[in-house]
Amino acid sequence: MTQDLPLLLCALHSFAFAAFHLAFWRLFGWKRELAKVGLATRAIVQILNLRLVYVFMGIGTACLLFPAELRGTALGRALLWFMVVFWIGRTIEQVVFLRINHALVHALTVLFVLGAVLFALPLLST
Repeated sequence: MTQDLPLLLCALHSFAFAAFHLAFWRLFGWKRELAKVGLATRAIVQILNLRLVYVFMGIGTACLLFPAELRGTALGRALLWFMVVFWIGRTIEQVVFLRINHALVHALTVLFVLGAVLFALPLLST
C-alpha cells in the first residue's frame, strides 16, 4: 500500500484539477467574458476545458484502479512520463502566457510543478 501512495496522490491531484476546471465558468465569469469573443473561440475554449476535465478524471481513475500496471508495464510508465511532461509543459506555459504577479497565479505554478513531481515519484521507485 505504501508503494501506491504516490499514485493515490497523483489521483487526488488529478481529481482536484478536474474539479477546478469545472468551476471555470463561475470563477472566471465565462458567461459574461466569453460573450465578448466570437462563437468559434467561445466554443473552443469551453470544449478544450471540458476535454481537460475528461483527461484529469481518466488519469486519476487509472492511478486508483491500475497502480501495478502503471508501475510495472512499459505502457504504464509511458503514461506516467506523459503526465510528467504534461505538467512540466503546463508550468512553462504558465510562465510564458500568464505573466501576472499574483499570489494565486504563483500558487497554481507550484501546483503544476507538484504534478510533475508526483507523477515522477512512481517512476523513481520502479
